[in-house]
Amino acid sequence: MQHLDFAGIFISFIVLLFSLTVHEMAHAWTADRLGDPTARLLGRVSLNPLVHADPIGTVLFPLISLVSGAMLIGWAKPVPVTVRYLRQPRRDYMLVAAAGPASNLILAIFSAIVLALVPISPQTLGESNVSVPIATFLTRLVSLNVLLAIFNLLPIPPLDGGNVLAGLLPSNLAAQFNKLRPYGFVLLYALILSGGFEMIVLPPYRFILSWLQ
Repeated sequence: MQHLDFAGIFISFIVLLFSLTVHEMAHAWTADRLGDPTARLLGRVSLNPLVHADPIGTVLFPLISLVSGAMLIGWAKPVPVTVRYLRQPRRDYMLVAAAGPASNLILAIFSAIVLALVPISPQTLGESNVSVPIATFLTRLVSLNVLLAIFNLLPIPPLDGGNVLAGLLPSNLAAQFNKLRPYGFVLLYALILSGGFEMIVLPPYRFILSWLQ
């Protein structure tokens, strides 16, 4: 039986849970600031992961991915946005969508700065060393949040990038583009299974990581 790194699995799961929580809270906070109180009234402007967690996407699938060694897959409950409450609906909905990936990039940059400032002591057998798990946690925060930001910026609805692109397009083109929304997950699976994920997502992911590291 393959040896499981339970400590590594635990750290990766906590990093994913925290990162998804920050992502969804950023959507909720931005929507509230732009005039839509829907998410705030539902308690979504919060760093409490329980209000954002989806049993399948936040718990089951990530744990299966971590235990099996497969590509990490995870998502949280989408933040509800009532567009009619937004002051400038098209522009503001685009800003709400962009807030999620932006929060992940900010979290990655902040984690990289802290990682650069934290003194890391070499691991000695038989001795406790708190700096090593801290460094592991921060390193995974950097890499996972960059990946989440790049992935969510793919211009495929219902990803955030698809919503941002719809806000940038002229109204007639945006209406045509939004017709792809029911097929978004099919397009995503096709992208992953065809190898397009490696060609489109990994190059900018590696480029940003090279700057942060």
